[in-house]
Amino acid sequence: MSNNIWQLQDAKSKFSELINRTLDQGTQIVTRHGKKTVVILRIEDFERLTKHDVPLSRFLLNSPLIGMDLTIIRDKTPARIVEIEP
Repeated sequence: MSNNIWQLQDAKSKFSELINRTLDQGTQIVTRHGKKTVVILRIEDFERLTKHDVPLSRFLLNSPLIGMDLTIIRDKTPARIVEIEP
């Protein structure tokens, strides 16, 4: 096991150690079948990564694409009919 990479079975059997190491050393990675699948991180790091500083509307209004000639073509194909049985 690398310093911050855990095999799934080790992560399950040593969950408390995994949490403590995350709190002390930062992000930990869990692998399944040799592939990196899950990241364990401190709540402060998660909140920082998912924080939105501006509302979506303001973000879109400040887009560098404003004023560009963008042609959007809508597909006018009729929707297919789907029969739903009760």
